[in-house]
Amino acid sequence: MTRDYRQLRDPNAEYTMRDLSSEAMGVTDSRGARDVEITDIQTTMVDGNFPWTLVRVYTDAGVVGTGEAYWGAGVPELIDRMTPFIVGENPLDVDRLYEHLVQKMSGEGSVEGVTVTAISGIEVALHDLAGTLLDVPAYQLLGGKYRDEVRVYCDCHTEQEADPAACADEAERVVDELGYDALKFDLDVPSGLEKDRANRHLRPGEIRHKEAIVREVTERVKDRADVAFDCHWTFSKNSADRLADALEEYDVWWLEDPVPPENLDVQAAVTEATTTPIAAGENRYRVTEHRRLLEQQAVDIVAPDMPKVGGMRETRTIADVANQYYVPVAMHNVSSPVATMASAHVGAAIPNALAVEFHSYELDWWSDLVNESVIEDGYVTVSEEPGLGVTLDMDAVAEHMVEGETLFDEG
Repeated sequence: MTRDYRQLRDPNAEYTMRDLSSEAMGVTDSRGARDVEITDIQTTMVDGNFPWTLVRVYTDAGVVGTGEAYWGAGVPELIDRMTPFIVGENPLDVDRLYEHLVQKMSGEGSVEGVTVTAISGIEVALHDLAGTLLDVPAYQLLGGKYRDEVRVYCDCHTEQEADPAACADEAERVVDELGYDALKFDLDVPSGLEKDRANRHLRPGEIRHKEAIVREVTERVKDRADVAFDCHWTFSKNSADRLADALEEYDVWWLEDPVPPENLDVQAAVTEATTTPIAAGENRYRVTEHRRLLEQQAVDIVAPDMPKVGGMRETRTIADVANQYYVPVAMHNVSSPVATMASAHVGAAIPNALAVEFHSYELDWWSDLVNESVIEDGYVTVSEEPGLGVTLDMDAVAEHMVEGETLFDEG
């Protein structure tokens, strides 16, 4: 049953800087497909290798848009909190509705963090909905496309993650058997030589251990694949400098997040001190924070997470800023097929797209969540169907829902 949100009072009204609702803005145009109103937003969490938050935006035209927000506690509750703000609005006004939600949630932290993530899920669903209403693929709403396919890099794991030979074996398997030509491995893995992991300091033996992983993997795959390595914000500046220096002789695609994300001066200093390419960005929100990364030349590759950073248009804007600094974009992505395809639409629409991450190659039912094929031979062929071009398989969603969740009420 559709809920009537129009009667709900906004308890946060005194914190709202600007009211960008259609009523306040005097938006009255209702020609053709514009004569549509949002009636409801619903979420369901799927228990994948992360708890994916799927988002559905419903309209009085019977057309529904599907999106996804980055996983995390509180996202469904925040989406429910924001639903009254856009019920009755025209779903084609994607940018205005995004800014409207940012403004309405300004007192609740819409500058960064989980509030931005919740808004991202709605924004992705609005792109799917708008594309469906206008009968164009979502990339067309972002300005058209540069490429038909977007490269995927596979985030690889092994039960012996600290064993250089085991990592090399898995790299070779993923290239030869699964068809990927771009990979990533974790470097923040235990070496057995640690004395105190809390102090962020790498002992010489730990440096040699991580160098061995890089050497074994890159020498095994050679030119058949590009390989990146992730540090998950683990090391001190000095340790990051020594690690990056030790890896300069190897074919490292990039070294990701070697230092914690808060101090941009340190991030910039690490990047400047090495010829090993440095990537960061998944823990930054909206274009403002990524602009600072780029202005300080603190990264060689910027890595926003589309359903976390602000959505499709925000990621496109980040790419535009990055392009002014000649920096490529490698989108972080730990999502279901929904946000993966949405990220690919962004990747198609920007000139400086490098790749989109795939983090679920070990999850054998990942592709079952939608009716369409998303990743084939290490690439996403960007859909030419209206919207995102993927359709949820509701049986698969129901089978894999997080315990306690309910399926979308499509009535």
